[in-house]
Amino acid sequence: MAENLPEPWLRGTPEGVHPLLAPVLFSFAQAKEDLARFTGELTGEQMWRRPGNTGAIGFHIRHIGGSVDRLLTYLEEREISAGQLAALKAEGEPGASRDELLTGLAAALADAEARLRAIDLSDPAAPRYVGRKRMPTSVIGLLVHIAEHTQRHVGQAVATARVVAAGL
Repeated sequence: MAENLPEPWLRGTPEGVHPLLAPVLFSFAQAKEDLARFTGELTGEQMWRRPGNTGAIGFHIRHIGGSVDRLLTYLEEREISAGQLAALKAEGEPGASRDELLTGLAAALADAEARLRAIDLSDPAAPRYVGRKRMPTSVIGLLVHIAEHTQRHVGQAVATARVVAAGL
């Protein structure tokens, strides 16, 4: 949580934001704030530790940005590119510092917000398809999944950060 502020969803909906997009944007804001807060004292090496063979904090941060990008691609009714697939394969490769990871995430989420604002939300039940198998979902299904998947990985990163910070 930002200093002395309630969680993003309790700060009011920003003007000009479609009500169906607001929860996704709140999820993005919460992700950036929580990840900055809970990783603030960690070294670059700690960002890539895998206690108990869990996913490293760095992986989760990269995965949030990458998964949002890929899910938005499906929302936009496009296919995943070779570049997106290469980025997916590289999400767990250690090396980036905390600041590099958080800067990359902020850029990915800013791009995602711009893309989200361009989505036609006149029919939230409009069909969308995910992956090579074209698994069926809808516009609203993808929006909800983008928000909840982001928070799932934030929670995993925060839990791992607490374990790593405790020296366990």
